[in-house]
Amino acid sequence: MAATKLQILPPTLSVRNSLHSLIALLIATLVLVVVYLSQNGGQLLEDCNKSKNSGESNSKCDMFSGNWVFDNKSYPLYGEKQCTFMSDQLACEKFGRQDLSFRNWRWQPHHCDIPRFNATALLERLRNKRLMFVGDSLNRGMWVSMVCLVDSAIPPAFKTMHSNGSLNVFKATEYNASIEFYWSPLLVESNSDNPVSHRLPERIVRVKAIEKHARYWTDTDILVFNTYLWWRSKSKMKVLWGSFEDSDGIYKDVKRSRVYEMALKTWSDWLEVHVDRKTQLFFVSMSPIHERAHEWGGVRGENCYGETEQIFRDGYQGKGSDPRMMQVVENVLDDLKKRGVNVQMLNITQLSEYRKEAHPSIYRKQWEPLTEDQISNPKSYADCHHWCLPGVPDVWNELLYAHIFSQ
Repeated sequence: MAATKLQILPPTLSVRNSLHSLIALLIATLVLVVVYLSQNGGQLLEDCNKSKNSGESNSKCDMFSGNWVFDNKSYPLYGEKQCTFMSDQLACEKFGRQDLSFRNWRWQPHHCDIPRFNATALLERLRNKRLMFVGDSLNRGMWVSMVCLVDSAIPPAFKTMHSNGSLNVFKATEYNASIEFYWSPLLVESNSDNPVSHRLPERIVRVKAIEKHARYWTDTDILVFNTYLWWRSKSKMKVLWGSFEDSDGIYKDVKRSRVYEMALKTWSDWLEVHVDRKTQLFFVSMSPIHERAHEWGGVRGENCYGETEQIFRDGYQGKGSDPRMMQVVENVLDDLKKRGVNVQMLNITQLSEYRKEAHPSIYRKQWEPLTEDQISNPKSYADCHHWCLPGVPDVWNELLYAHIFSQ
């Protein structure tokens, strides 16, 4: 039997065949991928975009950009009559308001959700700590709102309230936590610092003096400031260099925006020197007023009196909100950040602009007897500055709550 000869291929021929096989395999794989992508690529791209957008919304969500959504299942977050410490200035139902639908609106940011307010979680966060609101009556309303939000979570025996001049302190004794308000409508010293008797024909400001107030703010863990409403009265304000007790003090009329800037500079310098860097700092932007109905398409000469619907015009801004004043605040906060002090802006202005129907109007305690002319024309004494509770300030506090827990 003839022996079979083993044919040995040259090395170059073997390598060439291997390369051909590899190329064929790659081509086949590529064809399969192309076919798969042609069928499923659109879904893959959509999923990728969803994932990307989700990540962006979680990390860069603007909670202050959104719209109001009617929600009569989850809102209001508490009952006016159930809040132990409700203010008569803000208790609209108590003083006769019949239409209460203003309570049932939830703020919905465009690209994320606001965390549901949890009173117990906040009180735990505030255990052995102080949360203080500083400013004018609008910040006082925000303070009352915050007290009402946590009130139902605390048994009656474990909460107290006391006032000492400009300082008001609500305490949850079981947590050793306090939620406080300090009356300082212009932040720096002024002739309007008395928490009761501050309605004066002319406001005088000591723009370089703040320690009289600020000494109460030290050793506070969370500080929430505001100041705007009391700067609106005139184009100029009287500034005092010296003290109110000194007959040699120098008085000068200065442009309002300049005085505002000087006062905030004094405030920012105090923060840089005296506030611990662990303190959480917030500044609440201007709260809108609704005194001119023609601005939102209403009758000239009317105001928020009788309004039962919000403004649905996207981006609406009334002339009562001065963007130049807000720019002053932003500049001061930017400068503070460069100095290592981070004050977060709670930009409640735009979301509150829409809510012309949520003010007390005539439905609040009147601190002075009404005149016959006022009684005959209710809109003449309507309060279109403050806000009914429950209401808009609860949403401000939901936003504050979200920012407190974001750090």
